[in-house]
Amino acid sequence: MRPIVVWGTSSWAGKSLLATGLCASLRRRGIRVAPFKAQNMSNNARAVDGGEIGAAQYFQALAAGVAPSVDHNPVLLKPENDRHSQVVVLGKVDGDAARLGWRERSDRLWEAVAGAYERVARAADVVVIEGAGSPAEVNLADVDLANLRIARHAGATAVLVTDIDRGGAFAHLVGTWTLLEPADRARVAGFVLNRFRGDPALLHPAPLLLRERTGVPTLGVLPMVDHGLPDEDGADPSPRSVGGIEVRVVRGPAASNLDEWWLVQQASSFAWATQPSHLRDADLVVLPGSKLVATDLAWMRATGMDAAVAAAHARGVPILAVCGGVQALCERVDDPHGVERAATGLGLLPAVTVLGREKHVRRTSATFSTSLGGPWRELAGRRVAGYEIRYGTTAVRPPAAEVLPGGTGFAHGTILAVYLHGLAEDPDVVHALTGRRPLRSIDQVVDGLADLVDEHLDLGPLLRDRPAGARPA
Repeated sequence: MRPIVVWGTSSWAGKSLLATGLCASLRRRGIRVAPFKAQNMSNNARAVDGGEIGAAQYFQALAAGVAPSVDHNPVLLKPENDRHSQVVVLGKVDGDAARLGWRERSDRLWEAVAGAYERVARAADVVVIEGAGSPAEVNLADVDLANLRIARHAGATAVLVTDIDRGGAFAHLVGTWTLLEPADRARVAGFVLNRFRGDPALLHPAPLLLRERTGVPTLGVLPMVDHGLPDEDGADPSPRSVGGIEVRVVRGPAASNLDEWWLVQQASSFAWATQPSHLRDADLVVLPGSKLVATDLAWMRATGMDAAVAAAHARGVPILAVCGGVQALCERVDDPHGVERAATGLGLLPAVTVLGREKHVRRTSATFSTSLGGPWRELAGRRVAGYEIRYGTTAVRPPAAEVLPGGTGFAHGTILAVYLHGLAEDPDVVHALTGRRPLRSIDQVVDGLADLVDEHLDLGPLLRDRPAGARPA
C-alpha cells in the first residue's frame, strides 16, 4: 500500500487534524499505520525515547497505536525569534545545523530524514506523512524536505486539504495544484474541504468544476467540529471553555508547550492572559513553559504582567508554574555557558536557576510529597507522570520546599513550581486543580477523529495502489 502524504493549501488548512484522523481510521481498519513528518516547526514538543518530537506527531502516533519515536519527526525547528530556530535532529539539539542558513542545511538534514522514514516504513503497512505549510512554495521548492522531497522519495499518494471557512478555498486548491510540477500533480488523488459550516449540498457544482479543471476528485467535506485535538501551536486566540474556576495561562511571546493545557480547557473557564487585566478575576494563574525565559520576563515587565502576577500572588491566588515558568518565578536565572540569556526573575520563589550546557529531555514519573498542602493538598501523595525538556537546574531556599524528588518540583505557600510538563494531561490532576473532570480523554478524541474521517471522506482513491509520480532511485 502506498504511503499517503497530507498536503495543505496553507498553514492551518487542517493537515495535522486530517493526518491524525487518517491514522486513527486506518488503525481501526486493521492496517498497521505510522505517522511521519520530515520537518516540523513548533515550540510544542513531547519527550519520547531518544529525545523530543513535535506534539502533533506524538498524538498521531497515539492515534496509530504505535509508540511515539524520534523517527516520526526527525527534524524539529523550535523558533527562538523571527530569524533563528533551535534545530533538533533525531531528538537532539544540533547546534551545527542551526548555524547554517535555511538552504545550506537542507542536504545536511536530508540524510536523517530519509533514514528515519525508511525505519518507520519498514514497520508499517502504510505511512501517513504530514506536510508543512504548502507544497507550492515555489521559492523553497529546491529545499522543501517536508512536502516535495519526502513525497517523491516515498512514492506517496497525496491528498490536498484546504480550509473552506477562510474563503477562497477552490482558488487555493486549483492554484496549489497548478503550481506543482507535473509529476507531483500526478500523485494528488483527492481534495478535502475542511471546516465547512452548513449543508454540503450548497457546494454544488464546485467539486464537479474542480474535477473538470484538474481531474482530481473531492474526497469529502469535513464539517466544522469541536474535534478535541490539542492545537499544534497552542495558538487559538479564543479557546473553548466550559465554565468553572477562572484559569488564566500567561502567554508571552516565547511561551511553549501551550497545548498541554487542553484538558484544563475542558474543565474550567479558561483563557490566555496577555495583559494585566486578564488576571484580575483569576482563580488559578499558570506560568507555562518558555522557549526563552529572558524574553518572556522582558515582555512581562514591558506590559505590566509582572506586577499583575505579583498582585495575584498577594491576593492569595494559587500560581502553578511549569518549567520555564518555574525559572521566571525565581530571583534570577544565571547562564554561565551562554545557552540562552541571564535574567532577573520575578522573585516570588526564593530560588536561583542555573542553565547548563546540556538539555535534559526525558519521560519522568514521581510522587508528590505527602506534606503538600494549601491549594495543592489534593495532589499530596499522588503519583504523576510527565516529561522534562529543559536546560535549567533550580535550587530553592526555605521556606520553599522540595515536593517532587530530584529538583523537579517545589512549593512555596500558594506557589507550586514543577519541571514536569504534561501533568495537566492527567484527568485526575485536572480534577485536583479545577474540581472538574475533563469532557474527553485522548482515546475518546481519537475515536471521534476516526468517526469523522469514516463518515465524511471516501478513502478509496488514497488506498488504491495507483501510479503516483516517479520515485527517484
